[in-house]
Amino acid sequence: MLLPLIGLLTLCGFLSSCISPPQPPSQPLSSGPAVNELLTRAQGGEAEAQNQLGIHYSEGQGLPQNYQEAKYWFKKAADQGHAGAQVNLGTLYSLGQGAPFSDPMALFWFQKAADQRNALAFAKLGMMYERGRGVSQNLVEAHMWYNLSAAYGEKRAAESRNTLAKHMTAEQIAEAEARAKKWTPARR
Repeated sequence: MLLPLIGLLTLCGFLSSCISPPQPPSQPLSSGPAVNELLTRAQGGEAEAQNQLGIHYSEGQGLPQNYQEAKYWFKKAADQGHAGAQVNLGTLYSLGQGAPFSDPMALFWFQKAADQRNALAFAKLGMMYERGRGVSQNLVEAHMWYNLSAAYGEKRAAESRNTLAKHMTAEQIAEAEARAKKWTPARR
């Protein structure tokens, strides 16, 4: 009698480990009035609210961390031309979080935001060129993007530019600075 009971308990334990846990709902679990109001505005099509909701999901602030939900909301805002959401979406692609890892897609979204003169997008492009991610490594191009980012107020970009300059010739630095001064957004 004891042997069949042990077998039954073992089988139950085995079966329960094969059943996947329930997936979290796509709506907030721990939302308060502020998150609910943000969700309402985002669902209404407000790009800034969509970007903010994406940030909440991405960082797990007041909502369960969920990169797929973050990507969903960033994409909605990015498609409306929200530069911050474009950078955030590009970042998800560059990290492979909630989206397949894709340097070309990251570059695409960073470039769209850079065309709107977004300081963080400039810095992200600088990093991509510095490391040769999705593009050929090009220190002059990286320095140019870091220069633009610093000019638009991104302090960390100035640090990256200065560190990068230690590995460049004076001619390369002069070329990067000249290119930054001549840069204009792409016409689309």
